[in-house]
Amino acid sequence: MPDSLLNIGLKQIRKLVPVQNEVQLGDDFFIMEVKYRENLQFLKYPCRSDAYIAIFCKSGSLNVEINLRSYTVVKGTLFIGTPGNIIKINRLGNEGDSGFEFIVVAISKEYLSSISFDFKKIFDDRLKLLTEPCVQLEDRNIAFCTKYLDLIGEILSSDVPNKREAVGSLIASLFYLLGGLMEKSAVKTPEASGATVNTRVKLIFEHFMTLVTEHHTSERNMAFYANRLGLTPKYLSKLIKQVSGRSAPDWIDSFVILEAKNMLKYTDDSIKEIVFKLHFPNPSVFYKFFKAHTGMTPSEYRNG
Repeated sequence: MPDSLLNIGLKQIRKLVPVQNEVQLGDDFFIMEVKYRENLQFLKYPCRSDAYIAIFCKSGSLNVEINLRSYTVVKGTLFIGTPGNIIKINRLGNEGDSGFEFIVVAISKEYLSSISFDFKKIFDDRLKLLTEPCVQLEDRNIAFCTKYLDLIGEILSSDVPNKREAVGSLIASLFYLLGGLMEKSAVKTPEASGATVNTRVKLIFEHFMTLVTEHHTSERNMAFYANRLGLTPKYLSKLIKQVSGRSAPDWIDSFVILEAKNMLKYTDDSIKEIVFKLHFPNPSVFYKFFKAHTGMTPSEYRNG
């Protein structure tokens, strides 16, 4: 087993997935066709993505786990993952290689930030991608997206000048299209009051989730996040519950448990080392925390 959770960027993915049909723009962008089940075996262990990854299913199926939540990807499904997601494939479908075909598109954070388009306007709140990262595309929309990808592939395979800029413009246009499709098909997130969540509250949630993604291994106290957002812990918790249907402490604890589970199952770290990395004061506190959330001790989970 590895000695830490694998962080994967574009360069690592290209090394781990042996495919023949691939077009790429250095380590910033690639499109690859995945036609063999073995190509995705590296994701049977949890990996933390450092890029934007889109997976489109042309045939076959798989069950993918994103930050402890499972999603089934079948023919016509588009999945979009954002940086910081912890991804794991739980199960591949029973189809043989002849019935297994996926398109994988990955974009580095740096390249996407250099493209001139309004990401927040396209995906107006991060909650959509956290709670509904999958969308089922209609045939005509599949045709639209395929034309974009084919054109991008042709440009990258050619010797035309200004490839980076041309591809960037097409990616921006494709994101506007995908954002509209996700907006149209997204299932509404449960809200405590049933009222419409305003833009300010959505923005607070987005900032909160960014902070939790970055600091959950060292900060579990609500006061830390509330202070960073200029709010009281009680008010912040109320807003997060309103937007997501889950309390702020629940989100924080979920990320910590996810991290602990991954370390226990997929690394050789001792429990003492895990306690240190997750900034628990001592093993006893960690044991109580872990058992309260999972019903098992860390040792039972590791050996189960």
